[in-house]
Parts: sequence; structure tokens; C-alpha cells
Amino acid sequence: MRDGLIPINPAKNRAKRSINRNAFRTQPAEQASPRAHAIPTIGTLTKLADACGKIHQSYSDFVMLAALLAARSSEVSGLQASDVRFDKNIVVIARQTYPGKGGLITKQTKGRRERLVPILDPLRPILERLAEGKEPEDGLLVGPKGGALTTATVRDATNWDQIVKDLGLPDLTRHGLRHTGATWMADAGMPIHALQDILGLASVEPTRGYLHPDDRHPRISRRAGQHLLARSAKASRPTRRDASRSL
Repeated sequence: MRDGLIPINPAKNRAKRSINRNAFRTQPAEQASPRAHAIPTIGTLTKLADACGKIHQSYSDFVMLAALLAARSSEVSGLQASDVRFDKNIVVIARQTYPGKGGLITKQTKGRRERLVPILDPLRPILERLAEGKEPEDGLLVGPKGGALTTATVRDATNWDQIVKDLGLPDLTRHGLRHTGATWMADAGMPIHALQDILGLASVEPTRGYLHPDDRHPRISRRAGQHLLARSAKASRPTRRDASRSL
């Protein structure tokens, strides 16, 4: 309502969104994992963002932020310019903004603590553009008329259901963008406890749902570990000049 895009309070649609978000809990095991609700590739994510961007750039940015930060829609809405720490290559997720009775509500995240999320390369230019010229407490992402975006606003303004259907992802919700980022991080070999911290989950058990069920994840983790060790060994190896000095 605040952004002037829909005539009704989006809070009235929260029950419907909750049903969509939790529907996979009653599905067969192979569909119950949050991995089943993730976008398969960065190319498909970009297509989705581009399609939403045809309506307004802010909707494209919403898609990329939610996916590449593995953040909830309300957390994307709650981001401020000061939450982007380019010097440390992280984004701080410290609050959430969502529709409630009488208007928008801003409060702590669901886990009631700040989370540090690394800035992935495809997201950096988007963050730089969004943060440019803003005061620290300014909203990082705002809608076409300067108001906060909500998941219902994005759905209705972009004709979301038709877009994802055209992309072959008819069951993808805005919350599925969070599943997407978490799945990709897991497949990249991120340690499970680090992933848990990024997602702000209370226990490690729900985090396991993002791990690949076959032996692919251990192989990826092994390669990631070997790469890290190789870099560490290279960094600690004395140069020829250092070796001559020690003689």
C-alpha cells in the first residue's frame, strides 16, 4: 500500500503466502527438501531478474538480493545502506520489514541476531549502485515510488506467477529465492555451521536440508578444502629473496 502499487493491505495475503512457503512439508521426500524449490542455475536466476526488471529495476534487484544473500523477503526490505560493508566484503542482515496492522513493521530478524553474509561477485555491482549517494540509514532497496517492497508487492506488480511458469518453475515463490542462495552455498562446499549462521537458523538440522543427498557435496567440500590448503601453503612458502636473506 505504501508504495502505491496495490489497493489492499498485503498483510491480508500472508496466510496464502505461508501455505505456499510450507507446502513442501507434506510432499514426498524427494520434494520435501528445500533444494527442490531452488533455482537451478545463475542463468535462470538472471532471466527471472530481467523479466521482473522489465516492470521496474527495483524488482530485479529484489530477486538478486534475496537469492544471493539467501535472505528472507522481509530482510531484503529491511536492509539499509550502512548494512553493506564493502571494506569487509559482507552484508549485515540486522532487521526485517514487513506489513502489519496499520502499516509496515520493522524489527529484529527472525533469529533476533545480526547475520554476516559474504558479498558474491555477481551481487557487488548491484550493491554498489544501490548504495551510491545514500545516507547510512536510508533504505537500500525501495520501490518505484520510494516505498518499501514486500513479497506481495513484488508478486502482484510483476505478475510473478506467470513469469515463473514461463521459466519452467511454476512452484517458485519469493521465499524460494532464499532456498536458492542457501542451496548454491551448500553446493560450493560451505561448512554446514557457517551456512547455518548465514541463514540464521536455530539448529543445524534444518540446514542439512540444503546438502546434496548423494556424494556430490563431499566431493565439492574436498575440492574446496584442497584449494584452501593449496592457497595457504603457497602464501606461507618463502620467496627466493626471503630464502637468501635467511642464509
